[in-house]
Amino acid sequence: MSLERVVRPAGPFSLAQSLKHASDATRVLRDETLTTTLRVGDRVEIGSVRQLVDGRVVLRAESEEGFEQLRFVVPIDADHTEFLRRFARDPLIGAATLQFQGMRQLRLPTVAQAFLRAFCGQLIDSRYARELEVKIVRAISPKVGDTTLREPPTSAMFAQLAPAKLRQLGLHARRAAALVRICRSVELERLRSLTTEQAAAFIERERGLGPWSAGVICLEGLGRTERGLVGDLSLIKLMSRLRGRWVEGWETAELLAPYGEWAGLASLYLATAFKHALIPLPPERPERFPRPAYA
Repeated sequence: MSLERVVRPAGPFSLAQSLKHASDATRVLRDETLTTTLRVGDRVEIGSVRQLVDGRVVLRAESEEGFEQLRFVVPIDADHTEFLRRFARDPLIGAATLQFQGMRQLRLPTVAQAFLRAFCGQLIDSRYARELEVKIVRAISPKVGDTTLREPPTSAMFAQLAPAKLRQLGLHARRAAALVRICRSVELERLRSLTTEQAAAFIERERGLGPWSAGVICLEGLGRTERGLVGDLSLIKLMSRLRGRWVEGWETAELLAPYGEWAGLASLYLATAFKHALIPLPPERPERFPRPAYA
């Protein structure tokens, strides 16, 4: 049985502004409605979200637990008014906080899927990274009912795989081995009970993961905004333009430092502001591998 509720989001919220790369193997965007699979205990449900013209959001789920999970995946309760107020005049994201004030980060149904996204996302080609994630989830997760959507992957699903299977699907050997090893050693959903610092420390201790991966998992898997996407390619490009030289990934921590506990959300707004030319930048574009000057 499908249940429906109409709710008012906490603070400014735009589903349309929050739907970048929304579709994957576990969810699909069609006719301005996001339909997603949800893992509720040992079972899987389907939920959907659409926004009315007056700003209210229509939620559909199959149970009370399903509503709770849906409100996590689509963060209508994650009021970021303080973020918008504090950085409205910020030289980098001020314009974005006005033009995209309803934008929030969608989250994934399971922490295990966030780990997969972090491993796939280490590829330079972001489109291929998304395609690889979808390919892997479709290969290992069952379909849900008569839909084309797949069950959200779990630690147990990855733990039972041989790393060679993930390699065959396209994931690099070291990343495949690391993902399987991690999922065999710990139930990743337990990270939800840790503080953000504890969770990030655990992630960064694991071979093959680093600050960027910790940011992705905290933001999309745990729903935490404190960890920024240090080393994100968009931020590297932005900071390189600002500095007039190509910067290294670790240097972007300095770019995110002013945003404090909002560094994760700031990463999203910085990338969006850069993409939409909302940041005044020098006209010169530094080369990553400049040719040596010969006498």
